[in-house]
Amino acid sequence: MNRVIVNTGRCKRCGICTEFCPAKVFTRQTDGTPVPTYQEKCTGCRMCVLRCPDFALEVEVDTNDGKK
Repeated sequence: MNRVIVNTGRCKRCGICTEFCPAKVFTRQTDGTPVPTYQEKCTGCRMCVLRCPDFALEVEVDTNDGKK
């Protein structure tokens, strides 16, 4: 499973990641902070990373493909 990491210290809570994520991985807290609630849906496209103006996101792509 891919892992989405939000650096809340850098995030200005603009919502761009939430809007541009094609898999709808994010929900937002009441203060606007993005939360990768549905990480299992992440396809690893990194659209959120590419669009984030604050470099506050990272996606660790699982290269295992379910293999042990």
